[in-house]
Amino acid sequence: MTPEEIRTLIKQGEGQRLELKRSLAELETGTRAAGAMANTDGGHVLFGVRDDGTILGVQIGAQTRERVVRAITDNTDPTLYPSVEYVDLEGKTVILVTVPGSEDRPHLVRGRAYKRVGAADVQMSRAEYERLLLARRQPPFDQQLVEGATYTNLDGAKVRDFLRRRQEAYPDATPPGGPLPQVVAEMMEGARERDGDLVPTYTGLLFFGRNPQRFLPRAEVKLARFQGTTTLAFIDRLIVHGTLPEMLDEAERFIRRNTRTAMKVVEFDSVQVSEYPYDAVREAMVNAMAHRDYHHSSGIQANIFDDRLEVMSPGEALIALSELEGSHVTRNETLCRRFRDIGEMEQFGTGITKMKRLMREHGLVEPVFEERGSFFKVTFYGPSEHILDLIRRAGVVDLRELGLNERQIETLRLMVNEGRELSNRDYREMFNVSNATAYTDLSQLVDLGYVKGVGKGRARRYMAVGT
Repeated sequence: MTPEEIRTLIKQGEGQRLELKRSLAELETGTRAAGAMANTDGGHVLFGVRDDGTILGVQIGAQTRERVVRAITDNTDPTLYPSVEYVDLEGKTVILVTVPGSEDRPHLVRGRAYKRVGAADVQMSRAEYERLLLARRQPPFDQQLVEGATYTNLDGAKVRDFLRRRQEAYPDATPPGGPLPQVVAEMMEGARERDGDLVPTYTGLLFFGRNPQRFLPRAEVKLARFQGTTTLAFIDRLIVHGTLPEMLDEAERFIRRNTRTAMKVVEFDSVQVSEYPYDAVREAMVNAMAHRDYHHSSGIQANIFDDRLEVMSPGEALIALSELEGSHVTRNETLCRRFRDIGEMEQFGTGITKMKRLMREHGLVEPVFEERGSFFKVTFYGPSEHILDLIRRAGVVDLRELGLNERQIETLRLMVNEGRELSNRDYREMFNVSNATAYTDLSQLVDLGYVKGVGKGRARRYMAVGT
């Protein structure tokens, strides 16, 4: 690495891929940082530089390089073999230790496994350590074969529906040729040959399976609507099973029916607004399904409260929370590709940016991303009782284009904004019109679905739908 490249690194400061050490007196913690980086995305440990970027330099002797190398090789298991370079900066020598992300991870450092989280070396949980051990011995989860399953456990109708959605998402894409099993195996990575037979992968099971939970019970979504802001009392709840696309659609239906939509009349416009931007919530659900740890014993959870909506995905974040935006690091690369095939994912690494943007555009604060134990949690804070303040032009319907006159628009304003109820007589007196005109005006509002009538004859009253 050149001196200019080293200076650029130093200016960026300590982080996921850089650790600064004043001197070789900190060789022990430097070794821990090297092990943590090897277990994560790789990085550099730089000796002879203070935390604030001041270059101090290191006294170099005949055995210095060997001392640094042995500190790492003798204290890591499996053994790490780092690159060690001397670099001259401002007339002083610094030592650059480089370790790539390792295919042999997890590496122990003096008997403990660490991962890099931002500028910190964090000891791994036992579950995470065991997951990395398992991954070292076999392919990633989504590419593994499903034990006990055969190709008959995949549903051809679901494959064809997937291909239809793929064509809709990418009209210029070349339709796949060949028989369906070949398409599933070669194009969708949904099956592989073993002993002459096609066996589903977990990607195939989760996108095309007849009953995925038969082989993977934890691949479920638990949804709940709670009363108030705590988990003390349920209003509604549901456990969703099926393929990932099926569970995604069912989860959105549950969320839509358990969150509010409001309408307001502004001048000549009818404005409808939802409590949350559903595209942002759907993005969170897609991310949870695509990136979750499928070895975890729990399913995905979505909890709705009066003031917020939470989506919790099993598995800790693979990189520091501060570096999530714009990054694409996943446990399940093949699942991500299949979601992208049907337009549920855009460019990899854009999900968090999209959720933030949609919440801002909706008039709400950006979502909060955090780790809670072994779960990754996204919290969307709602408008509470201020939902009518979230008026967006995207939801506007021009009432004049529907053929409504100014009497009808004023009636809607009174009913929707002020909660008024009117009879035919009230309408006649308010606008000085005949009985026939009042009946025609009110009936049109009913036919359009904005107003409902309650009662018969002279007792009939009209009010806004939803009141």
